[in-house]
Amino acid sequence: MANPLYQPDAAEEPVLSLPAISMLKAAPLGRFSFRGRKAAQDAAAKALGFDLPQQPLTAAESSGKAALWLGPDEWLLLAPEDDTEALQAAMTQAIGDAPHALVDISHRQEALIVTGDKAEWLLNSGIPIDLDVSAFPVGMVTRTLFHKAPVMLWRIGDDSFVVEAWGSFMDYVAGLLAEPATELQAA
Repeated sequence: MANPLYQPDAAEEPVLSLPAISMLKAAPLGRFSFRGRKAAQDAAAKALGFDLPQQPLTAAESSGKAALWLGPDEWLLLAPEDDTEALQAAMTQAIGDAPHALVDISHRQEALIVTGDKAEWLLNSGIPIDLDVSAFPVGMVTRTLFHKAPVMLWRIGDDSFVVEAWGSFMDYVAGLLAEPATELQAA
């Protein structure tokens, strides 16, 4: 697996396990929605230990944390679950009075790790984006829809993706992802 932040949840059975595809629930993470202008961004970067990505559809990672660009002034910040409180305290102190929004969304979202030779094929069953590595390279991240559910998709390896969704949508997303895999079992 190409990203150490996303590890399979040892308490969960695989959602899907076939020779050409695997889908695992990810272990809990610390997640923050961060919005802010330049002064808040610079202060957040100091607290994180790396610059926030400024290019659309990109991510930055360092020291076991990640920042995913979601909009011109919006990022999804990720950290190990045990570091959630410490990161929030460091960010709050560093940013100070600069206008910003920092919201802990750790319990709102869940993630699936989708890997294997058929990962692109499986994800394209509900995501109308060209996921070929030449069009959607490793490191690319985007918000999109999976069927009717809003998701965030991050390519973390040549044949590895993370699908983030609100917890209330995750059973729907996982179920619809597992459905086309029956074609692989029948082949």
